[in-house]
Amino acid sequence: MPIKAVVFDMDGVLIDAKEWHYEALNMALALFGYEITHEEHLFAYDGLPTKTKLKRLSQDKGLPQALHHFINEMKQQYTLTMIWQYCRPRFSHQYALTKLKQEGYKLALGSNSIRQTVDAMLRKACLLEYFDVTLSNEDVTGAKPDPEMYTTIVKRLNLSPEECLICEDNDHGIKAALAAGAHLLKIGTVDDATYDNIHRRIKEIEQERP
Repeated sequence: MPIKAVVFDMDGVLIDAKEWHYEALNMALALFGYEITHEEHLFAYDGLPTKTKLKRLSQDKGLPQALHHFINEMKQQYTLTMIWQYCRPRFSHQYALTKLKQEGYKLALGSNSIRQTVDAMLRKACLLEYFDVTLSNEDVTGAKPDPEMYTTIVKRLNLSPEECLICEDNDHGIKAALAAGAHLLKIGTVDDATYDNIHRRIKEIEQERP
């Protein structure tokens, strides 16, 4: 059974936005005297939806739940400002998606970011037009590491999980991809999400099969 679709995470795979999310949340938290250290971000909060991060902050640092909505709204506004300031197209990603499209692969994206952020980043990076399906954390009940996002994408593409390769960079997304039953290409940085790396992984998968 050949690979018929390539599915991407967004932050850290196609968009180098991890620091934007970290800085935007800290800017919102600072309004009330709270902060996440960079180490905490990398090992406890990276890749999670903002609402989930805020729940953890209430548990870990006593952040009042009554502040969640306001902090979340401010964080999203700060994030959008950073997107418009810093998000730019990357030739390597446009090339990869163009080649994969030309070769007949379906393309999809699943992100733990909200819909507004997903669409803004993909538009600024000139990538939105390539995707057959895009899902945000608002389109599912359970965000990653729950596999729902990827199982939903597979169903919308009308494929089986074994026909899909998922490109992921963090533990939450990797757990979701594997739990969905799909194949995985682990991405270290946005520079690894290249056509050559994706094509190589597809060939490895197809050669492993009897």
